[in-house]
Amino acid sequence: MRNWRAGLGLWLCQRYDIVKLLESSVKCDDRTFCPTFCNFADWRDLVNPNIAALLVRMRVLEDELEMELAKRRAELHFTLHEKTVKFEKLVQREHLKLKPGLLRYIMDSHPLIVLFAPVIYAVVIPLVLLDLSFTLYQTICFPIYGIRKVRRSDYLLYDRNHLAYLNLIEKLNCAYCAYGNGIIAYAREIAALTEQYWCPIKHARRVLAGHAHYPNFVDYGDANAYRAELEKLRTALQDKQPD
Repeated sequence: MRNWRAGLGLWLCQRYDIVKLLESSVKCDDRTFCPTFCNFADWRDLVNPNIAALLVRMRVLEDELEMELAKRRAELHFTLHEKTVKFEKLVQREHLKLKPGLLRYIMDSHPLIVLFAPVIYAVVIPLVLLDLSFTLYQTICFPIYGIRKVRRSDYLLYDRNHLAYLNLIEKLNCAYCAYGNGIIAYAREIAALTEQYWCPIKHARRVLAGHAHYPNFVDYGDANAYRAELEKLRTALQDKQPD
């Protein structure tokens, strides 16, 4: 099924107007986590048909992945409504049986893990500084550049506290990890938008885990395209306003 859909997407992109196909069939309700397809008309002149076809295939696979995740949620007997997670009562009771006590949890931990716990928690200091500095930067500079602001709340997900099989320490650790990874992703998106505004040029070498805006950048060494398309890429940032 997956190969059939992906193949069909590529076939359509190669034979029909890629812009019309995307504007009519690709929908995106979250502009933060789907920047590749939101406001596609803003950068449709910047991407060649082959790259656009691959992006469509990526979107098809993302949709299929979400469908599989939804099936898995049903198998685990919980429902997800916006920020609220609810388990069936029977499942909730079974989860409570698997919750370790605090004293036992600490006693079973390796002594070195307990001894050096302050080291990992001390990293919260640079994380908070990163959070504050990037928030201050986009608050001051993005309106000047005309770039839409990144919604911080979109990157901070605290839903593991709903898991009854986690004790207090485990929930604290999960919240800490969620904050750390969320803030790094938040800062990365701000940096990515800044890069698209000031230097939207692909690197000569392959980029590992490039950000979502990177495919829109001008090819390395294409001087004419850079001068011709820089303003379009900047305008695309101005038009992508969050709902």
